[in-house]
Amino acid sequence: MDSIAVNEQAASALIGVPVSSLQKMRMRGNGPKFAKIGQRVRYRPCDLQDYVAGLVVASTSDAA
Repeated sequence: MDSIAVNEQAASALIGVPVSSLQKMRMRGNGPKFAKIGQRVRYRPCDLQDYVAGLVVASTSDAA
């Protein structure tokens, strides 16, 4: 990916969650890191990758 930062629609597609879920995660503070540039929300692809990597588990018992 060549972009420094992507909008929430692109971030949503990259990690496979709806935009509304990203918005809720931002409010709760439990989603991927993001940047506010003016009034726009942007996600760095490396932060999206880190977020998904942090969700990886070896078995369903680890998922709790």
